[in-house]
Amino acid sequence: MDKSKVKGDGTQKKKLVVSLCIFGGIIIFILYNYGFFGNHENTGGYSFEYGTKSIRALGWGNEEETEHLSRQEESPFVQDESDGGVIPKSYPVCHDRHSELIPCLDRNLITQMRLKLDLSLMEHYERHCPLPERRFNCLIPPPLGYKIPVKWPKSRDQVWKANIPHTHLAHEKSDQNWMIVKGDKIEFPGGGTHFHYGADKYIAALANMLNFTDDNLNNQGRIRTVLDVGCGVASFGGYLLSSDIIAMSLAPNDVHQNQIQFALERGIPAYLGVLGTKRLPYPSRSFELAHCSRCRIDWLQRDGILLLELDRLLRPGGYFAYSSPEAYAQDEEDLRIWREMSALVERMCWKIAAKKNQTVIWVKPLTNDCYMERPPGTQPPLCKSDDDPDAIWGVPMQPCLTPYSAQQNRDKGRGLAPWPERLTTPPPRLASLGINGETFERDMELWRRRVGKYWELLDSKIGPNTLRNVMDMRAHLGSFAAALHDKDVWVMNVIPEDQEHYLPVIYDRGLIGSVHDWCEAYSTYPRTYDLLHAWEVVTEVGKKGCSPEDLLLEMDRILRPTGFALFRDRRPAIDFVKRRLKALRWRLVAAVDSAANADLAADELVLVIQKTVWDAAAAASA
Repeated sequence: MDKSKVKGDGTQKKKLVVSLCIFGGIIIFILYNYGFFGNHENTGGYSFEYGTKSIRALGWGNEEETEHLSRQEESPFVQDESDGGVIPKSYPVCHDRHSELIPCLDRNLITQMRLKLDLSLMEHYERHCPLPERRFNCLIPPPLGYKIPVKWPKSRDQVWKANIPHTHLAHEKSDQNWMIVKGDKIEFPGGGTHFHYGADKYIAALANMLNFTDDNLNNQGRIRTVLDVGCGVASFGGYLLSSDIIAMSLAPNDVHQNQIQFALERGIPAYLGVLGTKRLPYPSRSFELAHCSRCRIDWLQRDGILLLELDRLLRPGGYFAYSSPEAYAQDEEDLRIWREMSALVERMCWKIAAKKNQTVIWVKPLTNDCYMERPPGTQPPLCKSDDDPDAIWGVPMQPCLTPYSAQQNRDKGRGLAPWPERLTTPPPRLASLGINGETFERDMELWRRRVGKYWELLDSKIGPNTLRNVMDMRAHLGSFAAALHDKDVWVMNVIPEDQEHYLPVIYDRGLIGSVHDWCEAYSTYPRTYDLLHAWEVVTEVGKKGCSPEDLLLEMDRILRPTGFALFRDRRPAIDFVKRRLKALRWRLVAAVDSAANADLAADELVLVIQKTVWDAAAAASA
C-alpha cells in the first residue's frame, strides 16, 4: 500500500471537511444576520423577513432574473401576470416579535448597523431607516388576542389590553394616574406626571392664568393648534379636543416606548418624534401654544437650541407653558437652571405672561422690535436671511432666532381668523405659494364633492364612529381634511417632502400634519389609522424610483384591521394595487372609473379596499 497516497487522501478529506465547515459557517452567518433565523423558536410559516432585494445584494440569482427584477423596479407599473410570475400570490407574515415594528425607529436595526450616535443628543431616537435590501418584505401580525379597537369617544378613556399588551407604564406611573389596568382593558383617568387629578382641571388652570374667557384655553378660537412635547399617553391632548383645540402630541420611542401607541389607540392625534438634532417635521409658525409638563428635556443644552426650535414653531404671540420643578423648586440646582433659562428666554425676547404655583407661561413677541433692539453680539443670533425656516425634512436645527417678514411684522399676529372660520378663510401664506383666494375656494369645493362620493362608497361598510384616525398621504392644501370637518375624525395631513410645501397653509387653516418621504416608513406604530387616503401616491412613489410594493406593505402596517384605504390614482397604479389585493389580504370594497364619476379624469380611477382581520398563527401556516 502506498502510504503517501493514504496520507494524501486523508489530508484532502480533512481539507474538504474544513472547507465545508467554513462554507457552512458563512451560510449560517449570512442567514442569521439577514434575519433568516429568529430567536430559535419554531417559526412555522413566518417570513424570511427580508425580500428579493437582499438576495440580489448577496449576489444570489442568475443574471436573467437579476436583469428582470431591475427592469421591474425601473418601471413598476408595466408588470403582467404572464411576465415571469413577479406578482406574489401571498406575502409571508413577519415573526410575531415584529408586531410593533417601526422600521425607521427600530433599535435592533440601529444596533446591527453599528451607527455611531450621540446618545446625549438623542440621535438614537431620531429616524434611521433600513436600506432597501434590509426592509421587511412581510405583513406585520397583530398581537395575540387582538380585538377591534374601542370606538371613539369611549376610546379616550379605555382600550383593550390585548391590543397593546404593555402594562409597565401603569405600574411605573401608578401614583400619577396615567393609566390603570382593569380586567381586559386599560383605563385612562386623565392624569399626568404634573396633573395627577386630571388634565381637564389642569387645562382650565392654564386658561385661568392667562385670563381667558370662561377658563377656556381656546380663547374664543384664537388658540387652535398646540404642540405637546413629551406628551406621555397624550391625556393633555385628548382633553383639549373638547375645547376645539387639536394638539400634536409628541414623544420619542424611548424607555416609555408605548406612550404614542397608547395615544393613537385612544384616538388622539400623536406622532413619534424627538427634540434631538433635526428640525421637527412641522413648518415655522405652526402652533399657538407649546406645552411641556415634566418632559425631562434639558432646555439649556447647546446654547438653548431646543428652545430655539420651539421658537421657530410658535406663531407671533404664541405661548410656551412650562410645568416643571425648575419653575418653582428652591433647591440649588433647580434655582440655577431657572436663572439660566430665564436669562436665555429674555434674550430670545420672550416675556412671562403668567407664573403661578408650579407653572410658568412665556409669550413670544408679536413683532421684530425686540430683536432689533438687542445689543450687538447678543446670543442667540438672528438667523441668516438665506435660512428657510420651513425647510424641515432631515434639516439640522439652527441655533438662531427667525425674525418675521415685513408683512408678518405689520400683521402683529392678526393674520389668521379665529377657529372655525380659519378652516375656510384663505390664509395669508397662500400668497407666497402663488395661490389666490378663488383657487383656494375651488379646491375646497372640489374636495367637498370628492369626499361626498367617497362616503357614498363607504356607506354600507361604516357605522357611527367606525373611523377615527385618518391620514391624507398627499394632502395638498388640506381640503380633504376640511371636508371631513363635520365627521368625528381627525386627519394627519402628510405633505411629500419633494413636492410643493403646502404644510404652512394646512396649519394656518387650523389643521395638523407632517412632512414625509413615502419611499420610507412613517413614524408611527402598526395598526394606528382607520383610513388612508392615497391621492396619486402610488404613481408618485413609482416616479421617484422607489418600490410601490414597499409602499403597499407600509400602508398595511399602518392600517388597523378592518381599516380602509382610498386610492385615487392613474389606471396603471390602480391595476398594480388590484393585482396584489389577495397577497395583502385586502378586500375590494369598490372600484370606480370616469364613466361612473364625472369628477374622475379619463385615466383616473378610485379604488376602495378594506384590510381584513386575520390571525397571525393561522396566516403563517396557510
